[in-house]
Amino acid sequence: MSGSSITFAGGPIFDGTELHLAHAARFRNDQLDAIVPDTEIPAGDRVEDLSGDILSPGYVDLQVNGGGGVMFNDDPSVEALTQIASAHRTLGATRILPTLITDTPKKTRAAIEAAVEAVRLGLRGIAGLHLEGPHLSERRKGAHDASLIRPMLQEDLDAMVEAATRLPALMVTLAPESTTLAQVEALTQAGVIVSLGHTDASFETCLQFANAGARCATHLFNAMSQLGSREPGLVGAALACGTMSAGLIADAVHVHPATLRAAWDAKKGPGQIFLVSDAMAVAGTAMTEFELEGRATHRKNNRLTLEDGTLASADLDLTMAVKVMTEQAGIPLPKALAAATSVPASLISDEHETQPQMLWQTIRISPDLSKARPLQLI
Repeated sequence: MSGSSITFAGGPIFDGTELHLAHAARFRNDQLDAIVPDTEIPAGDRVEDLSGDILSPGYVDLQVNGGGGVMFNDDPSVEALTQIASAHRTLGATRILPTLITDTPKKTRAAIEAAVEAVRLGLRGIAGLHLEGPHLSERRKGAHDASLIRPMLQEDLDAMVEAATRLPALMVTLAPESTTLAQVEALTQAGVIVSLGHTDASFETCLQFANAGARCATHLFNAMSQLGSREPGLVGAALACGTMSAGLIADAVHVHPATLRAAWDAKKGPGQIFLVSDAMAVAGTAMTEFELEGRATHRKNNRLTLEDGTLASADLDLTMAVKVMTEQAGIPLPKALAAATSVPASLISDEHETQPQMLWQTIRISPDLSKARPLQLI
């Protein structure tokens, strides 16, 4: 496409904020040039018919444990990241944060090096790294291995601060029970996106950590202190604190649609709710089971569970999440799409992103929200 142009018309155009009807999107030299009324398409332009599909920026998924048959924890390598990113691209996610869940210090170092090397090589889709643990609360461990959960030590802090200088984005999920306010301040000053999760911490404690720099809550409602009548917990803190954003697994399994809507309406800004897949190895495959750190995990009825029934992340892609948000939670389509695109993009970028920039980062979404696919480079 270098040195050429192509225009997409015949379907709604989503720019990251608004949904434009009867408009066209023109790309020049692989980059978005303009969104114009479809009556103003220049004569002679090469036009691609969307056939009713929605043209949108690609999804930005900040919590991806695996895909394409691979778990990042099992194989923290560039090869695995290539396979995972490729699988999620087929599902519409053009940028992801590969996510390492609680593991050993050795595995964490390997994951950091793999992500750094993937970025150095320009591997498309890898936007950085998400370390979900091991500095969590055993009481809210979810599917994490309790034997690997531990307090953050100075060497852990140093490793993450150093990694932040080598990665375009580093998100770290931690719990106040295993960290200190000073550690969160140091991480924040280094540019790390600190997210609270897997914690039983009180409302007041969570606000203190937000004041120290924590900017997000990981998979809101799941594996955290809940909103109660006398103790609002992390759920209450994430909704009430305007400086915090919150990831949501909108599969109608982890969180009921009515609860999704209540959280959406209650969220105080400027922090916003964003959608995550929390995807595992089965993403982009027909697999029905896999191993999570040596534990059998089963896929059935849009659920991933361990042998004891514990939810083990989600069987979800972000098109499904947008569909649940619009059709079951009643969120307007442009807002739901933003929660899967521009909102998470702004969390990992220096500038707020509202428009699809490059052709390879743009996707087509079926009008019934059943699937998404990337545009093909020509």
